[in-house]
Amino acid sequence: MPKQRLLIKGGRVVNDDQSVEADVYVEEGVVQDVGPNLNPKPPSGLTVLDATNKLVIPGGIDTHTHLQFPFMGTTSKDDFYTGTKAAVAGGTTMIIDFAIPQRGCSLIEAFNKWKSWADPKVCCDYALHVAVTWWSDKNTKKLLAMGITGPEGHALSHSEDVEAEATHRAIIIANTINCPLYVVHVMSKSSARMITNARNEGKVVYGEPIAAGLGIDGTNYWNEDWAHAAAHVMSPPLSPDPSTPDFLMNLLANDDLSVVGTDNCTFDTCQKALGKDDFTKIPNGLNGVEDRMSVVWEKGVYSGKMDENRFVAVTSTNAAKIFNLYPKKGRIAVGSDADIVIWDPEATRTISAKTHHQANNFNVFEGMVCHGVPVATISRGKVVYHDGVFNVTAGQGKYVSRPPFPPYVYERVKQREEVCQPIPVKREPYAGVVSATPVTPS
Repeated sequence: MPKQRLLIKGGRVVNDDQSVEADVYVEEGVVQDVGPNLNPKPPSGLTVLDATNKLVIPGGIDTHTHLQFPFMGTTSKDDFYTGTKAAVAGGTTMIIDFAIPQRGCSLIEAFNKWKSWADPKVCCDYALHVAVTWWSDKNTKKLLAMGITGPEGHALSHSEDVEAEATHRAIIIANTINCPLYVVHVMSKSSARMITNARNEGKVVYGEPIAAGLGIDGTNYWNEDWAHAAAHVMSPPLSPDPSTPDFLMNLLANDDLSVVGTDNCTFDTCQKALGKDDFTKIPNGLNGVEDRMSVVWEKGVYSGKMDENRFVAVTSTNAAKIFNLYPKKGRIAVGSDADIVIWDPEATRTISAKTHHQANNFNVFEGMVCHGVPVATISRGKVVYHDGVFNVTAGQGKYVSRPPFPPYVYERVKQREEVCQPIPVKREPYAGVVSATPVTPS
């Protein structure tokens, strides 16, 4: 068979550390050359994409999804096919989904189950986190007794103080045993400050806000339309403080927070209605896998808070480094996987459930106008999305193993281990009198 060859001409290649005017040549799914005026021979069998006046960026990596997730008596609407298909339409070429075992089940069993669901369906590459989770009633019983049964009860029962305390506790435990910490879906100012303070103290901590937390806020829980309010229910909840998204974006732009995920876990209105009389029964989750890149560009780059290189860092490169995928993922360079997006910074689109590619009937970003649109998405050298047209096949994505101990994280940990060990005090043995009366422990 002829080799799969692709040339992206005339664009500006944007990595996390620099931007250069260059063409990109791809062969058999791997970047072979990056430079000006490339002209690979022979021309036959070569696909050429024109990227004039556009950016050529590494494909996005969504570090936090829940596709095909059995949860709260139902299953999330987007499975591994519709979810990853929507992802590539938005410029994301890899997801990391959560495998969550039932109580009492083994972690390996959960991993194998999720992989068996994903392998036949994924349209892009993926990896898996395996979670160890449980939760308790917190404040829910009190609120229900007060007659608060609507979606606002979800926000009231999951206070910002609780999120901040849990974050602080995790930071202390991790630091005590010299272990790096990755905090998912940072939703509040208080939790973000805990991470910022820890990083300022030299602790190895990374924070992940999500697209919804950067684009909208929790005032939606008090909307008089129950279905609208319930559509926004997730945990931790969106902050009711409307200044929080801007606050989190500032920290993301300044490297206090590191990576943007989505916590994508979609349930339609009928599924959310399982909790119509009791907010504790509303399935938790909302969308984001398709709109993450555009929301971050709109709220981060177009607003002037970050440049194009930082955008690449927080949507792709940092995730690749933290989860030991770099430089195969998260970078456009010779030898890297050809997961590439041609991005038009001047184009706009209006987000809507009527036009999105996710299986859900509601989009929490409904009506948001975003500057910055993916024109083409390339996964392992194959053009899977171009000008609104898909070229995907279920199962064409690959599971990507992630070796433990990524150097980006653990070099710091190893250095701390070497230089921060306690040293015993050298002293002469005690030679004085010892009491003859035994001490009884109290």
